[in-house]
Amino acid sequence: MATESLPASWSLTGAPNARDLGGLVGVDGRPVRRGMLIRASGLGRLVDDDLHTLGTLRVACVIDLRSAGEIEVAPPDRLVGEPRVLHIPVHDPEHPVFTYVSAVMLGHDLSAYEALAREGTTGAMEAIYRWFVAGPRARESFSRAVHAIAEPDHLPVLYHCSAGKDRTGWLTAILLTALGVDRDAIRADYLRTNELADGVNDAILGAMLVRRPGLDLAAVRPVLEARAAYLDAAYDEVDRLFGGMDGYLRDGLGVNAATVTALRDRLLE
Repeated sequence: MATESLPASWSLTGAPNARDLGGLVGVDGRPVRRGMLIRASGLGRLVDDDLHTLGTLRVACVIDLRSAGEIEVAPPDRLVGEPRVLHIPVHDPEHPVFTYVSAVMLGHDLSAYEALAREGTTGAMEAIYRWFVAGPRARESFSRAVHAIAEPDHLPVLYHCSAGKDRTGWLTAILLTALGVDRDAIRADYLRTNELADGVNDAILGAMLVRRPGLDLAAVRPVLEARAAYLDAAYDEVDRLFGGMDGYLRDGLGVNAATVTALRDRLLE
């Protein structure tokens, strides 16, 4: 499972939000092993040089958190070798907040979403993060992902959604919490998305404005950014429903002490 030829630092041109969580300090001062836990955005726009980097990472398993609809309209992930691919969607097409956010991104009339529109896009994003914690579908999917990552044959693992920000961000928070990483360090990694994906977001906004002149970019930008308030909304929901992350892991996700021990044994130095 070692990645002996892994460079000290690396990036993916076609997935600039990708990064290795190695080096973050977990329980008892033990750092996360480098090259074992990779978070990313969709891999469909990787360039050829990226494939060399991906091959160096020797990924054994790719966990795709996107819905079937997202996968259908996106370029297929470009992968190296034959990693096991697990599709574990974190999505609820019947939840009104998802259709509202889609309407915002498409520049549609929002009159059908009066209550959500009053809260604004930021409020809708906070509602999504609360759903990550409270929604049975979300809990089932995050639980499946955590248990899959605890399997030794699935390491090194790369997990991603579309932008590598929200679903990927919350799964990262779950994993790093289980590994004993400090919450401030988790927050810093979460917000790092804004730095890594800034150019991509500007390009998205520019393209949207060309297609739909007059689009309210101020309403769209909160969907593209990682904001501390979103992560706090999830943590607040965890406290409300489960009394803290320990209870959420145990009772919300069914991640027992044996699974936490397995994660720490395999992912920490």
